[in-house]
Formats: sequence, structure tokens, C-alpha cells
Amino acid sequence: MLEIKNLHARIVDDGTEIIRGLNLTVKAGEVAAIMGPNGS
Repeated sequence: MLEIKNLHARIVDDGTEIIRGLNLTVKAGEVAAIMGPNGS
């Protein structure tokens, strides 16, 4: 199992926050993806 709590991430060059307060649990055998608005 993978568990993420309150993850924050920002782009180093300009400080743009790209993930804010992400909580995620992925159980064995599950697949998860984090995608932007355009699917990338």
C-alpha cells in the first residue's frame, strides 16, 4: 500500500504551486495517476 498525506509541490523556477494538500491511498493491485487539465 502507498499512502500520501497532505502533499504539496511547486515548480522550482517560478514557485507555481502544482499540488496542494493531496491525500491519496493506493492499495495493492490498484493503479493511480495524477494528471493535469490537458491530460498530461
